[in-house]
Amino acid sequence: MTDEQKQHLEFIQNTINRLSSNSMQLKAITITLAAGLLAVYASNTKDFLLYIALAQIVFFWMLDGYYLQQERKFRGIYNDVCGVTKVNIVKDYEMPTKLYKKGKYSFFRSVFSLSKILFFGSISLVITILILGLVKNHFS
Repeated sequence: MTDEQKQHLEFIQNTINRLSSNSMQLKAITITLAAGLLAVYASNTKDFLLYIALAQIVFFWMLDGYYLQQERKFRGIYNDVCGVTKVNIVKDYEMPTKLYKKGKYSFFRSVFSLSKILFFGSISLVITILILGLVKNHFS
């Protein structure tokens, strides 16, 4: 492996690390905002706060799915550069994410990965149950 390839792999790995770090920060922000909105809701029971909490969770779920999609694409590039796989030919210092589109690189598969469903889905489920409880109480 040439020095250029080693440096190229280092650049790709740095990008993967940044994407992973952004994903972790996004999860922390999601929990903080959801907990904050639920705390404010508990003190003054303004129904729209639950809808805002659910909307922000869905928004951050999509954004985190995008980060995972990008991370997967860069892992594909990394594997092609180091020779683990040979799906695409990648030139030195090139990071052609547009070549990685289907299968595990798709946005849909990233958003609905098991880790995303377990994390964001569980929070969304709790908020949805609270909203359904409100609807039931309003019509009872």
